Amino acid sequence: MARVKQITEKNEISAEHEEIFDSIASSRGRISGPFSVLLHSPEIAGRAAHLGAYIRFESLLDDDEREVAIITAAREMNCNYEWAYHVPIAIQAGVSQEVVDVINQRDSTSEIDSNYALIIEYARQLINAKKVDDETFNRAVTKYGNQGVTELTATIGYYGMLACALNVFEVTPEAGKPALI
Repeated sequence: MARVKQITEKNEISAEHEEIFDSIASSRGRISGPFSVLLHSPEIAGRAAHLGAYIRFESLLDDDEREVAIITAAREMNCNYEWAYHVPIAIQAGVSQEVVDVINQRDSTSEIDSNYALIIEYARQLINAKKVDDETFNRAVTKYGNQGVTELTATIGYYGMLACALNVFEVTPEAGKPALI
């Protein structure tokens, strides 16, 4: 059970913030997960949702690359909720179970697709060291260009922020969803 009430219905917020609620609900089909707790600060929720919509639907990253970045962020942040909901999306986008397992077990990336390995290493460094070494950064710029690296960094940071909210407020996934080891 979450530490704060999860806001999932429009009547649970003030009338002045109903537009934010409606915008988030319409873009995602419902209010759940991080937005159910971020709506305690409607402006934060609305602005976060706006950035998230860009990352999920307009970013230069391919769907599979974006999802590898997301599930790596979820793993490195130990965020069960994010992991549970994005692993199926990653698999649907073409990410193999082998890559998912490498991320979940924090294994070496030496035996997987080099593009995925780059994203995983980049995300691991960014979250754990709070920076990315020159070699990894330069490989990312060569692969994605400056805009792509900016979007990769923002994707990892955005899902890291959501993981912070999910972890702090103890939002948990439904039973039966994929779980971190």
